[in-house]
Formats: sequence, C-alpha cells, structure tokens
Amino acid sequence: MRTWKILFLIVSFGILFSLFLFYPKVSAITEELPLFGRVIFVDAGHGGRDSGAIYGKLLEKNINLEIAKALEETLISKGAIVYMTREEDEDLSSKWDERKKRGDLYRRLLMYKKHNAELYLSIHLNAGETGGKGAEVLYHPINSKNKELGTILMKHFKNDLKTRRVLKKTDLYMYRNTTIPGVLIECGFLSNANDRYLLQKEDYQKRIASSITNAVIEFFDTVNLKENQEKTN
Repeated sequence: MRTWKILFLIVSFGILFSLFLFYPKVSAITEELPLFGRVIFVDAGHGGRDSGAIYGKLLEKNINLEIAKALEETLISKGAIVYMTREEDEDLSSKWDERKKRGDLYRRLLMYKKHNAELYLSIHLNAGETGGKGAEVLYHPINSKNKELGTILMKHFKNDLKTRRVLKKTDLYMYRNTTIPGVLIECGFLSNANDRYLLQKEDYQKRIASSITNAVIEFFDTVNLKENQEKTN
C-alpha cells in the first residue's frame, strides 16, 4: 500500500509540474494566436472571364483579390489555417462546363468541402445602387450561425469603417448551397467616388482585413462560449 501511495504521489507531482510548466505557454499561444488551428477559406469573388463590377479601367475582381490577400495575411498572423479559392486572376470553371459562372461557383463549394473548412469569407464589391456607399454583409440562413457572424461583422464595420449599411439576406447560388458558416462581404461601392478611392488604397484594404479578422475572432469566441455553456447545462 505504501508503494502504491508513493507511485500515486510521483504521478500526481508529474502532472502538476507539467501543467505548471506548459500552461503559461498554452495561454500565451491562445492570447497571441486566437485563431490557432482554425481552418478558414477566403474567397476572392469573380476572376478570369468574370470581371464583376466595372468602373472605367477598374475591375472588381482585381480589388477583391487584393483585399482577400490582405485578409489571408491578417488571419494567418492570428494563427488561422487559410485557404484561398484563387490567388491569381483565374476562372475556376472547367472547359466542360456549359454554364461557366455556375461551374466556377460549384468548384468553390467543392474546395470548402475538400479542406473541411470551418468558415468561409466571400470578398466582393458593390455597385449600381443610387447613393450606395460603405461596406455591408449578406448571409443566407442555411446555417444558423451565419446571421450571428454577419451581425458581428457589421458591428465591427460600423466601428472601424464607419459604414451605415445594415445586415441583409441573400439567396444567391453559392450562399444557399454552402452549409458551413460564412457570409458574403461587400467591401464598398465601386460606383461611389469616395469608396472607389479608398478601396484602391493598400492601407484601407488592410483596415478592412483587420476589421474582418477581429470580427472572426469574436465570432469564434462567442461560439466557444455557447458550446461550453451547453455542455455544463
């Protein structure tokens, strides 16, 4: 019995020592890399034959990609595992697709599934609405978390980008067929002179990326909190 007690004390001391040794490091990682291990897809809208909105020589697809790359960098700096639907000016459809646009969108959906993404962020620009300006978020209720993600993003956009837009629903093909959490982010209006000026600036693109990243951190924190509360109830 005495031998068993001695072994128990040794094992217990070892466990306590390990916790003491590694817990500060784990805590530090959690604080510095709040998205550590999270698998996130950044979708730069349009590409290749599909230019998206156009204003003079400005093409939506190019600005989408610039913002998406800035977002990729910011998410990675917070520990996320980031995949991009495209990293250059390309159309994802196949030569066999009769409907090129649908084929392009379908392949984006396949990429989400292939990499077991936890979240997707689809980067686009708005255009055309008379007097329209500012960033906004659209979601489809196919996933119950989409509205929550959209609400958090809009809160950050209002604080960081001073937008007056509101959260909206969308029924576009890709969003009504994507079951993982995610939203359509319209970063501003290409048809608005002030938005157009800002959207071309690298520092503003980084502001957008930073705002989105902080919103994603808050979203995952909220999800974790709710899941932990459900487990304890």
